[in-house]
Amino acid sequence: MGNNFRMIAKTLFGFEEILAKELRNLGAGNVEVGVRSVAFDGDTGFMYKANICLRTAIKIIKPISSFHVSGEDDLYKKVFRMDWAEYLSVDDTFAIDATVFSDNFTHSLYVSQKTKDAIADKFRETDGKRPNVDVKNPDLRINIHIHQDQCNVSLDSSGASLHHRGYRTATNIAPINEVLAAGLLLLSGWDGQCDFMDPMCGSGTMLTEAAMIACNIPANINRKGFAFEKWPDFDSQLYEKIIDASLKKTREFHHKIIGMDKAPSAVRKAIDNIENANLTDYIDIKRDNFFKTEKETEGPLHICFNPPYGERLDIDMQNFYTSIGDTLKQGYPGTNAWMITSNLDALKFVGLRPSRKIKVFNSHLESRLVQYEIYEGSKKAKYQKTSEN
Repeated sequence: MGNNFRMIAKTLFGFEEILAKELRNLGAGNVEVGVRSVAFDGDTGFMYKANICLRTAIKIIKPISSFHVSGEDDLYKKVFRMDWAEYLSVDDTFAIDATVFSDNFTHSLYVSQKTKDAIADKFRETDGKRPNVDVKNPDLRINIHIHQDQCNVSLDSSGASLHHRGYRTATNIAPINEVLAAGLLLLSGWDGQCDFMDPMCGSGTMLTEAAMIACNIPANINRKGFAFEKWPDFDSQLYEKIIDASLKKTREFHHKIIGMDKAPSAVRKAIDNIENANLTDYIDIKRDNFFKTEKETEGPLHICFNPPYGERLDIDMQNFYTSIGDTLKQGYPGTNAWMITSNLDALKFVGLRPSRKIKVFNSHLESRLVQYEIYEGSKKAKYQKTSEN
C-alpha cells in the first residue's frame, strides 16, 4: 500500500455514486464522492486499470501539487517552482486544461496561458530552451483546477475523454455519449441477467454498452491509447498484465440483446459499430418500427432507450410519446422499461405511471431517466396472485 497515491475520477452529474461503486468493486481505497467526481487511492497499476475498466468515468487525473493562489503572478511563481523535469523533458510537448471557479481569476484561458508560461520559462532557465505546446496530442496534459484561492495541479492520465471507447466510427444526429449510455444502464439496474432491447437504437451505443456490461468486458478495451502511455514512468509490462487480468474476468452471456430502428442508415451504422466492438455474436439488429412490434421473447425483458426529441428530429411529440406508452402497455408484458428524455412535458402523454424518475443531464440538457414496469396481465392481478401465494 506504500505506493498508493490519490487520484480523481471525473464523471457526469448524477453518476457519482455508481462511479464510486465501480471503483470499490475494482479495489480502490478511500473512495470519496464529490460533485461530478470521485476521489480514491490506488497505485500505478490501479490507475491503468481504472482507465481501462471504468464505465462511468470521463477522466482519471493524478494530483501532483496543491497550493493557495492570490492572483496570476502568484500562480506563475508557484507553478514555476515545481520540479517539472520529473514529468516532462524539454523535447516533449505539453498542453494545459484549466477550470476556474474564483473571484481572483476570471478567465480559464488566461490561467492556462500563465501556467504554460511558468513551465516554459522554468525549462528555459534550466535547459536553455523550452518544450513546445501541442493542444491536440501532447506528451503530457496538465490539469489546473482553481476554486477560489485553492489551486490543484494534476496530470491527466486519460487524454481524450474516456467516452471515446474506440468502437464507434459511424454516428447519427446527436448520438448518445458512451459514458452516459453506460451510466443510464447501470442506474437502470441492468446486469445481464435477462434479455435486453433498445427499440430506437440509433448507431447502437446503448446496445454495445449493454453487451459489455453483460459480458463484463472492460469499457475501454477497444480504445487506441491513454495519455499515461507517454509518461516517463510508463510500465508497459505492468500495463499488459492489467489488460490480461481484466480480460480474464469476462463472462459468458446467455440471453438476447436486440436492437431495432426504423431508419436503414441507423441500422447500418449500428451494425458497423457493433462489429468494431467485436460483439456481433451477442447483438441482433433489425430494421423495424417499434410502434408496430410486440415482445418476441419469453420471460423478463429489460428495455433502455434514448427516444428522439425535438432537437434531434422533427416529430409530433404528443403522438410520439403516446405511442411509446401504448406500445409498451399493449405489446410488452413482463418488461422493465427505462427511457431518458429532456422533454419533461412530453412524459404526461406516455399514459403510464412511472415507478422512478432520476435526474440526469444529456449534454447540457436537464433530463430524466424514467422507469415503467409493464406487468404480465394487470398490476392488480399480479398483486392478487402474490398475496394468494
